[in-house]
Amino acid sequence: MDDNKQQIIHYFIEEAQEHLETVEQGLLDLAEVIADAERVNEMFRAAHSIKGGAAMLGFEGIQSIAHHLEDCFKILRDQPVPVDQKLETLFLQGYDALKALVEELANSPTLSLRPEIVESVLTGSAANFVALKEYLEEMLNTNTHDTLNKEAPLVEATVGGGTAVMAPPVVAPPVNVIAIVTAALQKMLVLFKQGDSPANRQQLVGIAGSLATLRADTANWQALVTVTGAAIANPYNTYNAVAPLVIRELKQAGDLLAADRDRDITISTALQQATTTAAPVAPVAPVAVTQITIPVDARGAAQAILQSFNRQQVNDLVVLLHRVLSNSKQN
Repeated sequence: MDDNKQQIIHYFIEEAQEHLETVEQGLLDLAEVIADAERVNEMFRAAHSIKGGAAMLGFEGIQSIAHHLEDCFKILRDQPVPVDQKLETLFLQGYDALKALVEELANSPTLSLRPEIVESVLTGSAANFVALKEYLEEMLNTNTHDTLNKEAPLVEATVGGGTAVMAPPVVAPPVNVIAIVTAALQKMLVLFKQGDSPANRQQLVGIAGSLATLRADTANWQALVTVTGAAIANPYNTYNAVAPLVIRELKQAGDLLAADRDRDITISTALQQATTTAAPVAPVAPVAVTQITIPVDARGAAQAILQSFNRQQVNDLVVLLHRVLSNSKQN
């Protein structure tokens, strides 16, 4: 495994562990958290981010379990569900399965998941997720505020002096920011692995630039995408240096953008410097010093000097000798 991918996996593990803490804190106090839409949404985004990162790196076991949790958190986010001990237990068991695989990856000297461990965790958690989803459906069906299948109310409108019953306007579904960013990062990772070439860099810059259209109304996201493209385009940045930097910052910023937190998106000093990195200055070769041998007798010394130096150099030498003699007489 090359150093580039190792760095990205290390970053994924670090981020996944932070997201797991968010999920755990929410589940341990689920009865109160369920009343706070933002905290429920934080758990949903945490599972979504782990799923996206795992998909990008090919960790299908982690991706699968995170996806199950994401689906269940989506129900909690979209619908009020009464919380009891059984629901909390089912959620915590699903969390434990996800945590087990992340820890397996974090403790692996090869930064890989053993197939037998993945199979064991997936098999053990399958029944739990089936029970969890069935119980959520049961709770929703008994909840008088269930809105999953609720029909949209008709709207009365005045048309030509009369009243007409019209269907409500169709609202476009929200853009799935994390999914789009994750897909772009997957493409970039493939190109980074292929090796450096002008055409390859051009494709990477194009992918980075395409992310600018995701949210044209955001200042910090736009600035980050621009700087990212410039860092990739700089031919003096090796892929081993720039790839982990780009993947990490776009992933973090994508999560913030999905949470409508463009104001919190920042550009690291390392990424900014990567846009101006220049080729190292070649060291100046030392000037070779030519040496001559001067006989000890005055006539021989004078002849050696005249043969080795031009007239201007001889004149300079005479002046220097005169100064030296003058200084020695004064001392």
